[in-house]
Amino acid sequence: MARAVQDLQDATDLIDELAARRLGVNRTDVRCLSRLTARGPLTASELAAGAGLTGGAATTAIDRLERAGLAERVRDTADRRRVLVHLSERGRAAVEEVWGPISAEARAGLRRYTVAELEVVETFLRLALLNQTRHAERLRKDNAEE
Repeated sequence: MARAVQDLQDATDLIDELAARRLGVNRTDVRCLSRLTARGPLTASELAAGAGLTGGAATTAIDRLERAGLAERVRDTADRRRVLVHLSERGRAAVEEVWGPISAEARAGLRRYTVAELEVVETFLRLALLNQTRHAERLRKDNAEE
């Protein structure tokens, strides 16, 4: 089981590396694209928290994504003081081109499973996420102490 999880992480890492090259951005930018795709428009601080970045690093990533035409800053219509980062039309098309086929194939594969089986998989993934999040925080803390 551990080997399968490691193989999946390695394959995901490779996809992210190849996607970053194709889009002309770096891995941090791809992580930001992922958060924007999953969550929709976010403030810079929300994007920073979701992507595990400092505020300054998030601002730099947003600048790069804007220069690449993949994202844009837009004033929040409900609160003009807030600025939200949106995927641009080009960004949405790029996400669909790179990750759309992966997502479609995964959804088709999941149709083989019962709801009960999918609930077990979801529980496992949530526990794995908690584990990864906890250890990312541990490493972040260790790095800050150095």
